Amino acid sequence: MIIAGEASGDLHGSSLIDELLKIDPALEISGIGGDRMIKSGLKKLHHISEMSFLGFFEIIKHLPFIKKVKNDLITHVKNENIKTVVLIDYPGFNLSIAKSFNQLGIKNIYYISPQIWAWGKGRISKIKNLISRMIVFFPFEKVMYDENQIHSDFVGHPLVSKIDNYNFLTKDELVKKYNLENQKEFLVILPGSRKQEISEFFNDLILGAEKIADEFNFQIVVACADNIEENYIRNFSTVKNFKVIKNDTYSLLKNSAFAIVKSGTSTLETAIIGTPFIVVYKTNFLTYLIGKALIKIKNIALVNIVAEKTIVKELIQNDVNPENIFNSIKIILNDKEILNKLKNDLSEIKRKLNTQGNPSKKAAEIIYSELNAF
Repeated sequence: MIIAGEASGDLHGSSLIDELLKIDPALEISGIGGDRMIKSGLKKLHHISEMSFLGFFEIIKHLPFIKKVKNDLITHVKNENIKTVVLIDYPGFNLSIAKSFNQLGIKNIYYISPQIWAWGKGRISKIKNLISRMIVFFPFEKVMYDENQIHSDFVGHPLVSKIDNYNFLTKDELVKKYNLENQKEFLVILPGSRKQEISEFFNDLILGAEKIADEFNFQIVVACADNIEENYIRNFSTVKNFKVIKNDTYSLLKNSAFAIVKSGTSTLETAIIGTPFIVVYKTNFLTYLIGKALIKIKNIALVNIVAEKTIVKELIQNDVNPENIFNSIKIILNDKEILNKLKNDLSEIKRKLNTQGNPSKKAAEIIYSELNAF
């Protein structure tokens, strides 16, 4: 069984399934995933679109459904005599269901570590009791788990090899495919895959982007997640002069002059591609206050956490407004030294995340070796 709960988990889960089935085409894999994992061969018990709860109060509201999902999973592992479960990120749900699986004698392997380095290390002892093996994307995570005697493996970040092997479209191809303006450079916005977040900050993003576009003669392109409809985005925008494009985010980033990126996995994708950008994040006020009280680190953007310093400007909560977005980007674009330093720092992020070989394949080999190792 494999359980993912978000779009990034679906992305990594699909690559993992691909590699597992290369090792053993007879494997039957069931669980929770999205369209990518299903396409790769997952037998879906629930779709990630059902699981995208954001914030403490959203979770409380959906507790009856969450309990139903857990019961469905427990029934399934019993009926199918499943002995190994791979949990992908999504720690609120996955660490909870891991406890139930552990009581059934099921081996829990965690792929993509919970961000205990952000939320404090109180979960370390819980992980030690519940998780047989931790497969991590970041080198500092392995150090942390090793220090706490938890069996861990650093495989590198799959996004590095994925992006290195990606067949990018050229700017001319993008212009032709989407009827874009050839004479203007792209300013790309990545607003994320959660509707609740988009409703909180999209109009601020687009207003700030419009000011930058006017100043530097850019065209605005919104790289839209698969699960977000174009009309939904436009409903939260007082600006109409922008394109919404799905399924070509990497090519857009590769050919863009600058990007505005919602905090999350997209910050790593943008860094690996090498596009200069700023990070934005905004949620509802109560969730923000609770999160601020719990988060134990200075930065929230993964790219800055990996760098162990602030290399990319972060605009958080009330700082997300058109003026701040405009000024933050303008400072970078108007100073070649600042811009070049940012690009150099981003290349260092890629180096830190890189290992020899395919991380998804390494993870699949580790997981497969554990299937019958009891």
